[in-house]
Amino acid sequence: MSGHGAPATQPVDCSDLRVAVVAASWHTQVMDGLLAGAHRALEQFSVTRADVVRVPGTFELPVVADACAAQGYDAVVALGVVIRGGTPHFEYVCSAATDGLLRVSLDHRVPVGFGVLTCDTEQQALDRAGLEGSAEDKGHEATSAALLTARTLRTVG
Repeated sequence: MSGHGAPATQPVDCSDLRVAVVAASWHTQVMDGLLAGAHRALEQFSVTRADVVRVPGTFELPVVADACAAQGYDAVVALGVVIRGGTPHFEYVCSAATDGLLRVSLDHRVPVGFGVLTCDTEQQALDRAGLEGSAEDKGHEATSAALLTARTLRTVG
């Protein structure tokens, strides 16, 4: 499992941060788990100002994340899932989402938690979705990473 070696993080007070969670709509069960993980992290980090924005799919995450960053959110969390099929569609969507979200983060100097699952099978996505029986909780991890990075940015100027 890819989570091997992940750093242990402790929640810190992020009650002063305004956070946007941008979540795709495809693969409902997986997305429900990712969103639940994001909500758990927001609660653990004492975030009270968080907005969830739904988009049709993973390809649409960057443009809405960009709009959120431009509107002054301190951190953005992008949640989505792309499962490999028999066409190159997988590579195009994964590449566009990854490149677009990185661009948002660098252009706006706003951390973007990368909670986009890029999996070969639906079972791999379920194993990472933070559901009961899942081995990993990528929604929680992406949210924690965005919050900790936002806190770090405040200390480095």
